[in-house]
Amino acid sequence: MSKRHPVVAVTGSSGAGTSTVKRAFEHIFTREGLHPAVVEGDSYHRYERGPMKEAMSRALQSGENFSHFGPEANLFDKLEELFRVYGETGGGQKRYYLHSVEEAADHNARLGTDLEPGQFTPWEPIPDQTDLLFYEGLHGGVVGEGYDVARYADLLVGVVPIANLEWIQKIQRDNAERGYSAEAIVDTILRRMPDYINHITPQFSRTDINFQRVPTVDTSNPFICRSIPTADESFVIIHFRRGAREKWGIDFQYLLRMIHGSFMSSPTSLVVNGGKMGFAMEIILTPIIHRMLEEKKIAA
Repeated sequence: MSKRHPVVAVTGSSGAGTSTVKRAFEHIFTREGLHPAVVEGDSYHRYERGPMKEAMSRALQSGENFSHFGPEANLFDKLEELFRVYGETGGGQKRYYLHSVEEAADHNARLGTDLEPGQFTPWEPIPDQTDLLFYEGLHGGVVGEGYDVARYADLLVGVVPIANLEWIQKIQRDNAERGYSAEAIVDTILRRMPDYINHITPQFSRTDINFQRVPTVDTSNPFICRSIPTADESFVIIHFRRGAREKWGIDFQYLLRMIHGSFMSSPTSLVVNGGKMGFAMEIILTPIIHRMLEEKKIAA
């Protein structure tokens, strides 16, 4: 870990809601006038869209486990290298995965390339003079044979709704945005399950802070739910890893006063109304970012 070049990582599985935490950090960065080096987890996948489908087909035919969650489909060594090099020097290499026609057009104009959605841009250096590295994706805290991404993160945040809610969000999103049938989405969930258990879930024992959304309406059968529980139909459990309270100077009494209706469910867990999730994130994370920047100035 580095005080001179902090690394902040937000990790969570597909459909978990990491974009909510990302927006909270974006608000903080804008308000504080910070210039982060932003890295998306998808850019460290191993395959572009076409080759990924081919690799998936081969794995299914041979009965092998294969998904975006596992090491076979990702460049965990390159992600670890980025975190390590940025922490040491403030530099490193990154690229972009082009999700849409609009993203492809933007990067083609910037780079003078002719890339299509589903492809990667070429590797390029992290811009000079950034204040910190900000990663958002599936694997900010992944650890395995030959790689340890978590060890180089100065602040590791997990976003992990209960499984039923995560599945509801994925089913609704993939159906509405990608046109997938419910049966195809369930097949994907089942295929990914071994990698989810082995490579996604363990990360949340390494995070400094976890935000877990829990519905207060019935989600007993996520495969027949017709709508995603709203924020106000949920609680958010905010859990601080042992030592994180002291590390970041977390003041629970202050948080209880600031977040109306919040309460402590354990000595290390704060519960807030789901509608206050974004507010709670900013209240908690802003002082942590301030402390990082103060330590950065001292170390410079």
